[in-house]
Amino acid sequence: MNKLITWAALSIASLIFTATHAKAEQAEVQGGQFQTLGDWQVHYLAFPSTFVQPNIAKNYGLKRSNRTALVNISVLANSAGNPAQHVTISGVARNLLGNAQTLSFKEVTEGEAIYYLAQFDYYNEELYRFELVIRQNNQEQRLNFQQKFYVD
Repeated sequence: MNKLITWAALSIASLIFTATHAKAEQAEVQGGQFQTLGDWQVHYLAFPSTFVQPNIAKNYGLKRSNRTALVNISVLANSAGNPAQHVTISGVARNLLGNAQTLSFKEVTEGEAIYYLAQFDYYNEELYRFELVIRQNNQEQRLNFQQKFYVD
């Protein structure tokens, strides 16, 4: 069940990657990663929005552009069955010059899977550091990671 929910929570990633994108960008997409933060498993993935098929982008209200990226976060409880969690996520994507873009996450629910999507703009070969705050009731955790992006 845990693997099923994890894969379902990242299902948008599996829907949007295509076999034709064997480029340097794909090497940077690290297949989804996770960190254990308190009582949660936080799964995260960041990738160029051009990996999203046009019909999927339209369904989710996503902008497709060779200078726009997508961040996908899912939060699972570290308890039996690893149920998906409803949380609030806020944060920024900051480049190496310190220029920050506020990330606005929207919740997407598919069956038992819950994930959060945000978009931001980038330039070629730009490294971004993500600083996210995840909240649920009285629990607050911070997720930090970095990702380099390439323009198609």
